Amino acid sequence: MANEPFFRKDGDRFVPTRAGVGPWNPNSLHGRVIVGLLGAEIERRHGAPEYLPARLTVDMYRLPDLSPVEVVTRVVKDGYRIKVIDAEFISGGVSAGRATCQLLRRTENPPGTVWRREPWGAPRPQDLPPSSAPAMGGMWEMRPISGEIRGAGPRRTWMAEVRDLVEGEPLTPFVRVAVAADFASPFAHAGDQGLGYINTDVTLYLHREPVGEWIGFESFSHGATDGVAVGDCLVHDEAGQIGSASCTALAQKRKA
Repeated sequence: MANEPFFRKDGDRFVPTRAGVGPWNPNSLHGRVIVGLLGAEIERRHGAPEYLPARLTVDMYRLPDLSPVEVVTRVVKDGYRIKVIDAEFISGGVSAGRATCQLLRRTENPPGTVWRREPWGAPRPQDLPPSSAPAMGGMWEMRPISGEIRGAGPRRTWMAEVRDLVEGEPLTPFVRVAVAADFASPFAHAGDQGLGYINTDVTLYLHREPVGEWIGFESFSHGATDGVAVGDCLVHDEAGQIGSASCTALAQKRKA
């Protein structure tokens, strides 16, 4: 990838670039790079081919600035079938987020037929035109399928990464979808006046890792009362649904 990465390594630390700046404050990081880096470090330090990172939950409780970042991990459970790993995102010496990842040993499905949703029937991303406007100034690539981000109805889209998360480190399938997962919040919560909610967490559920570069999002639900919102999206690759992404959010105004 030729575009500027979100982080560069400096020893054991990760130095953010301005490519990772988010929409709420011109000097703070986007949630997607927080989620992505936590997921990447959990996978790098504790993952193994025989385990699927089936659930990643990230709490985001502080907008980190562009200070160097450390990621600290801790093994909660190291079992044969289930592993649970905690990780903390420390920006400039201050905790800004934390993650818990559940890794499950791969095995075989039991016999029998279980109901599942029909395939979403979306066109392939290569058969769709690019978005008319660069996503977040070119932070990722979009191929809209149906619905409008500011519309009142359901919406579907493809997205693909155009940058390294960490310079020189190829995106694994899990890291690719972990970076993308934060998009569940704007996709579920944006309305006809734009996005008025900042997500405080995201949970990604996977029954398999994605194949290929494109991740598909399908808005599934949104609810909000007293400035607190919850939202859900189904997550796809070109072969079908791979899981879901859920988020909670608070009403928020952008800082100039």
